Amino acid sequence: MPLSPRAQEVHDQVAPSGTPAGTLKKVAKAIKQDHALAMELWSTGNLHSRLLAVLLLDKKQLDQPLVDTLCADMLQHPEKGGKTRIMEWLMAHQLLKSAAGKRMVASWEHSPVALQRRTFWYHQARLRWTGKTDHDNTDYLLDALDARMAGEEPEVQAMMNFTAGWIGVFVPEHRARCAALGERTGLYHDEVVPRGCTPSYLPEFIRVEVGKRG
Repeated sequence: MPLSPRAQEVHDQVAPSGTPAGTLKKVAKAIKQDHALAMELWSTGNLHSRLLAVLLLDKKQLDQPLVDTLCADMLQHPEKGGKTRIMEWLMAHQLLKSAAGKRMVASWEHSPVALQRRTFWYHQARLRWTGKTDHDNTDYLLDALDARMAGEEPEVQAMMNFTAGWIGVFVPEHRARCAALGERTGLYHDEVVPRGCTPSYLPEFIRVEVGKRG
């Protein structure tokens, strides 16, 4: 279906490769919420138009069936900075802005959609990397990590590993358990880490991040 003139104009403005995130956010700020326009932009299949669309969506209309459809479409962007970036924007700019959205994310631990399971774990990591430790599900999450991380999809493993890392950093009584999880799974053991970056291998991640905090 052809785009409306307005949608075509916006699409032409943001679609070119290399459009910076700052430009997308500036355009979104000027347009404000516009769910219909967002869905038109989403229909183009263009990465930058879809990122902009995420910023324009009406969070009140983001129910599970619509999010499932969006997730299926995100699979068209397997490149680095593609589907996972779109999903992270959807989480940060829409889903976590409402109680219903937060409940949806919290329900995704066992979702059949890998992107949704990844988002569940990414959210758990985000809740912890600020140093807050008053979470009542930490023991449960550690049991889940022990049971399932080794067999998960790589994109989900990355966020499970990230969650385990921050638990190990900020909850000293679980530090040894989190490091042992990394040793047992071997995830990222052989990762080549650029100078100045923190390794993803759990024993090293925890050691480095704890060291940063004195």
